[in-house]
Amino acid sequence: MTVQLPAGISDRIVGLRLRRCTATLREVREELLISRAQLEVLHDDAADAELRALVSETPLAEATFRESQAHSTALGRHVAHLETQIAELEREQDELLDRLRGHATS
Repeated sequence: MTVQLPAGISDRIVGLRLRRCTATLREVREELLISRAQLEVLHDDAADAELRALVSETPLAEATFRESQAHSTALGRHVAHLETQIAELEREQDELLDRLRGHATS
């Protein structure tokens, strides 16, 4: 069952949701930029640790490499999650804008 709200109230609710969505989108995009920069650094650290592990062939160097690679992989998953979240927020934003346009033309 759907409740039909008066156009003015509905527009206000959609506007509030749109502002919230836009603010969240901005925050997630900023977090993505930071996370990508961190991922680049962690990836470089993991590559360095791998080289040290290959050259030194010690258990400690191998453990350091595995740990570095695990951190890099985890942050990579986080970056992928942020990218998915941004796509979802952009879809929501488009839907809300379409609703506002629909109400403006009716």
